[in-house]
Amino acid sequence: MTEPAQSGFISHLLELRNTLLRSVIAVLVIFIGLAYFANDIYSFVANPLIENLPENSQMIATDVTAPLFTPFKLTLFVALFAAIPFILHQIWSFIAPGLYAHEKRMLIPILLSSIVLFYGGIAFCYFVVLPIILSFFTGIGPEVMTLTPDISSYLGFVLKLFLAFGIAFEIPVAIMLLCWSGVTSTSSLKEKRPYIVVGAFVLAMFLTPPDVLSQTLLALPMLLLFELGLILAAFYSAKPSSEESQEEKQ
Repeated sequence: MTEPAQSGFISHLLELRNTLLRSVIAVLVIFIGLAYFANDIYSFVANPLIENLPENSQMIATDVTAPLFTPFKLTLFVALFAAIPFILHQIWSFIAPGLYAHEKRMLIPILLSSIVLFYGGIAFCYFVVLPIILSFFTGIGPEVMTLTPDISSYLGFVLKLFLAFGIAFEIPVAIMLLCWSGVTSTSSLKEKRPYIVVGAFVLAMFLTPPDVLSQTLLALPMLLLFELGLILAAFYSAKPSSEESQEEKQ
């Protein structure tokens, strides 16, 4: 490796380190700002369950440290989710100098839409999915059973669902990127639609708790988002390499 190339490689590594460091600092700053409201944040997230608990039932903590650490654990995840726009901006700043002008014009709206879709997936899970599945779960047990869910178990349950729906709502963005890069095309995806339907339910089975209801509530939006991605991807196609080579990087 020549001296200029080595120097450039080291500068890229330093810039990557600074990007990661700024992202971590952003998460920590948001976490510190939200730490005082940790119990309120947990109460807000637990509200769909509390509203569906039978009378005289309440949440419990089976671990001595759970009442302290569980709300703070949730707050850390909230800080991470809240910092995603900043983190994506840092990633964009790192890769943007190596992109062509048409790539920048293409990726900026995709970057913005991916943020909106991720938050939209979490909101859909909290306001639509959680009330449905929790109402179902809390209502099917025998009357002699006293439901006392553990706060740590519930946190793991909802975080898994939030992450699953947040990622699943990125399907339109993934389809647009695949079609734009030339990896696939809308016509090819339409031909594979039956397999994708099966694959959506299989993927939902791994991403959600082991029950048919939550799997279906994830798989159906995934299929709708797949159709939306096909519509949006029709406006994008792979750019000929000859045209790319003539365009200067900015």
